[in-house]
Amino acid sequence: MNITEEIRKIKQELRLSMNGVASAFMRENGLNYKLNFGVEIPRLQSIANEFQPDHDLAQALWKENIRECKILAGMLQPTDSFYPEIAEIWIENMPNAEIAQLTVMNLFEKLPYASEKAFQWIAREEEMFQLCGFLLLARLFLKGIPLNERAENEFLDQAGATIIQANGPLKKAIINSLIKYEEINEQRAQEIENILQR
Repeated sequence: MNITEEIRKIKQELRLSMNGVASAFMRENGLNYKLNFGVEIPRLQSIANEFQPDHDLAQALWKENIRECKILAGMLQPTDSFYPEIAEIWIENMPNAEIAQLTVMNLFEKLPYASEKAFQWIAREEEMFQLCGFLLLARLFLKGIPLNERAENEFLDQAGATIIQANGPLKKAIINSLIKYEEINEQRAQEIENILQR
């Protein structure tokens, strides 16, 4: 099968798995997509399992303005051909926090440069980059990955500065990353609590 045929097959699977109630619920809650089949994540995972991870397929899926295609792109993208520049292009085209969260979980946290990029992204001004950065740090902390003192200070400074004007998903991501870090570094617990109090 070539890429066009694979995408046609995927869209066929999505139509068969369509959930109108879930799609309507997402729309009512502000998750707007050009097309949203409302397919649940476990079903998307089983669709992804029918295909080999493939860079060209993942890139083609990402370009589709369809919720499920963007989620599947993160599941099917091999890490070895996903260069930092491509990660930044994807973030620039992320429609909302749901796609950010799932892409971080399915792809970004597995990248060899994940930690380095997370710090670059939390320091940027664009909200979607900050969101991906803090979501990614929370995932890395969940794995127990520690920070050296310099990185730790940078993380806490950035979290403290950003949380003040953050709202919605970004604020939630910052809080979550701080809580996850507190779980692996009790020495900075008081400092983290002070930031959370703000």
